[in-house]
Amino acid sequence: MNFEIIGEITDIETIAVGSSIREVARLHKVYLKTQFVVCVKNEGYPASLELRKIYQVIADVRAAEHQMIRVIDESGEDYLYPADFFVPIQLPQAVEKVFALAT
Repeated sequence: MNFEIIGEITDIETIAVGSSIREVARLHKVYLKTQFVVCVKNEGYPASLELRKIYQVIADVRAAEHQMIRVIDESGEDYLYPADFFVPIQLPQAVEKVFALAT
């Protein structure tokens, strides 16, 4: 791996110490775009997932490695479900704002 030095490092700010990050909310807002999916299967979870309903996705890299997706389900909590239960969708910005107000 090659690196090129392009300048001097300035304006250093510590945002993480050990395993704790003090600016999690800001970092999520800046780097993680809210994603939404539509439920297309709910086998085994009829009380937790409604077909054709929009659900908010919680980013979870480890879950994705196992073909799972973390969504906020009917309980109001986030749980893992098989990724093939959902289809990703793009919502208009006005609709995303409505969802953001509900959380």
